[in-house]
Amino acid sequence: MDATRSCHAEASIGLRLAPEVAWDVVMDWERQSRWMLFTRVWGTENDGVGVGGGVAARTSVGGVGFTDDMVITHWDPPRECTVKHLGKVVRGTGTFAIEPRALGGESVGSTFTWSEDVVPPLGRLGAFAWPVVRPAFEVMMRISLRRLVKEAGA
Repeated sequence: MDATRSCHAEASIGLRLAPEVAWDVVMDWERQSRWMLFTRVWGTENDGVGVGGGVAARTSVGGVGFTDDMVITHWDPPRECTVKHLGKVVRGTGTFAIEPRALGGESVGSTFTWSEDVVPPLGRLGAFAWPVVRPAFEVMMRISLRRLVKEAGA
């Protein structure tokens, strides 16, 4: 695998929230700190709103961590937000997508999908290790999404 090629991870969850409400919950950067594992998140430029807005996330375990600075490259409320990771540890893009969910023609909320297309650190070693790292990373994403459901009462 080419060390500059991105590696994909993705997790989705159903929310009993209308897409507009789900968007407000998911895109509240500071609130993400309550459901995203090991991470504190906050808006920077333009409070993290709109294309060009900035977001920062401090991920740490046991005092060891890194800060991930991001810029919003796509902003389409209440459907999709894509950020570009600007750091040395995490590079690539992350996308939060919300789609309406219906059952028998009746609205039953929305589906939230969090995806990451990252260039792993450590060059070829990181790319080589991705097939082993990805399942653990996606488990952490799914745990975070379950915490989101509890946080949002959804």
